[in-house]
Amino acid sequence: MALNLTAQDQQTVRTAAYGAVSLLSAASATNSPHKVATAGSVALNSATGPIGHVLAAKSSDIKLPGKTVAEIADYVLPALTDAASLLKQQDPAAAENFRGIVAVAVEEAVKAGKRAPGPAVAAMANKITAALDAA
Repeated sequence: MALNLTAQDQQTVRTAAYGAVSLLSAASATNSPHKVATAGSVALNSATGPIGHVLAAKSSDIKLPGKTVAEIADYVLPALTDAASLLKQQDPAAAENFRGIVAVAVEEAVKAGKRAPGPAVAAMANKITAALDAA
C-alpha cells in the first residue's frame, strides 16, 4: 500500500521524529547534547523507504515550540502518537517502519553522550517509546 500523506501529515512525521531527538538532546544537557542531537539526526537521515523520503525532505517546516524540556515534550510526545496513528491508518508496515526508525535514532542518541546516559535520558527514551506505542 502506498502512502498518501498531506503536507501537514509529512510535517507531523518530521516534527515527531526530529522532536524525539531534540527531547533527548535537551534531557542530556550535561552530557554532550550536541553529540546526542547529531547522532540521532544522522540516524534519521539514514532512513529508507517512504518514511525515509519524508524525513529527508525539507526540514524547515519542523517547529518545536517551547524553551524547556517540559514544553517541548508537551508538543513532541503527542506528535509521535499522531504520526504513528496516521501512518498506521494508511499502512501498518509504514507505521512499523517509522517506529523502528525513531527507535534507532533514540538508541543512537542515547549512546552518543560522553558518559553513560543518566536517569533523565533513560526516562525520556521510555516516554518516547510509550508515545509511539500509544498509537
